Amino acid sequence: MYTNKEVAMLLFKLARSKGNWGAKGDRLEHYKKFPNLKEIIKDYSNKGWILIRGKPAYLLISLSSHHKREIIEFIEKELPDYKGYIK
Repeated sequence: MYTNKEVAMLLFKLARSKGNWGAKGDRLEHYKKFPNLKEIIKDYSNKGWILIRGKPAYLLISLSSHHKREIIEFIEKELPDYKGYIK
């Protein structure tokens, strides 16, 4: 099982690294350091926060721009040191 802090770290990494909102995505293999990655992606894609797109050779993940405010509030609540880093 994963913690909210792990989820917030993954969401922060997605949002901050290349601005992966909506149409922009990053390969799933870049986030293998997160131990519960598959569980987190499954649960939060069902919530609509994480978008998954399949390509023939790899999977792309990005954050939903429709839930941007909720995602930023969640990150800032769980990781108060990162408050104001994401716009």
